[in-house]
Amino acid sequence: MSGVQTDEVKSAPAVTARLNFSSGEWSGAFGDLGTLVPFLLAYVTVVGVAPSGMLLGFGLALVATGFYYGTPQAVQPMKAIGAVSIAGAAQTATVTPEAVAVAALATGLIWLLLGITGTAERVVRWIGRPVIIGITLGLGLAFMLQGTQLMSTAVWFAAPLLLLTILLLARKAILAMVLILISGIAWALLTDASMAGALAATAPGFVPPVWPFGNVSWDAVITGVVLLALPQVPLTLGNAILAPVEFSNHEFPQRPVTERKLAVTTGLINTLGSFIGAVPMCHGAGGMAAQASFGARSGGAPFILGVFLIVLALCFSESITVLLRLFPQPALGVMLFLAGLQLALGSCDFSRDKGERFVTLGTAALAIWNVGAAFLFGIVMLYIARRGWLRL
Repeated sequence: MSGVQTDEVKSAPAVTARLNFSSGEWSGAFGDLGTLVPFLLAYVTVVGVAPSGMLLGFGLALVATGFYYGTPQAVQPMKAIGAVSIAGAAQTATVTPEAVAVAALATGLIWLLLGITGTAERVVRWIGRPVIIGITLGLGLAFMLQGTQLMSTAVWFAAPLLLLTILLLARKAILAMVLILISGIAWALLTDASMAGALAATAPGFVPPVWPFGNVSWDAVITGVVLLALPQVPLTLGNAILAPVEFSNHEFPQRPVTERKLAVTTGLINTLGSFIGAVPMCHGAGGMAAQASFGARSGGAPFILGVFLIVLALCFSESITVLLRLFPQPALGVMLFLAGLQLALGSCDFSRDKGERFVTLGTAALAIWNVGAAFLFGIVMLYIARRGWLRL
């Protein structure tokens, strides 16, 4: 056992600069657009969230995260809250921008409490590593599946782009990202006749963030807390706490992170972000894998993306719906697929025990569908396996 540990120590990468701005960092900075762009566009166009505060919230959170962690730690929209907000606003019109702001504040306070008290770490220790590996693997497979669905909208365009990107990643990651961005913009211009005119009409303009709690009703408070914030907690624990810690410490052991740190920073970015109209945000293993897959190795990647979003917030927030349309589904699908592949690869440290492998694979399969259900399955089955009640 000691020999294995020695080999691991010898093979561990050297500590790099906390903020590096090499070509890999610039390439990795935009690797997470596959998750970010669809949610930003939907929040603005469907829910009616003011883009200036939302973009500024993400930008400031990314800059702070990159500087604090010194690794490509991602900041993403909370998926369950985003999905419910968008679907609810489209179907019943009960989810308002004020309810989303309340959800961000409630989420921030919940995770600050869980992090400061150490509850998040105690929960993780109780869950068990086979379950954590299963969650991480399942999220990677889910990203790949979602990416495949987006690429299927134009297979003849996405398939060659995916192949060329994979070939370039092994040599020049920055060229791979440039290829995706340029190809995506060209696709958007060729397939949308109104795109060129809309781009020509865009102009710089400053729109300050608005105070989101000025007209908050009790309906918005109940919707934000009960319908949006609370159901997100188990998903955040899996996707934004367990999986990022597992992936980050596997890929970047020179800068280890803990569940408590991620819980506290999740709480801070949401609590502070809610005051300027930001939407609920979290860290994410998939986003980190996306940045790493395109060459990011430090906090420079999230820092670069954060500055980019701050500039958009301060100068082009009125034109954001047009600019986000420059990233079409097939190109975003390529990014998501590669992010999922990187995440799944980093979660293949299976137990030698057959029962624990059973738990990991079953948890992974359910995590593709629902992280909460995967948690319950994994915890129960791991208890059964370790009690010797599982016969395989």
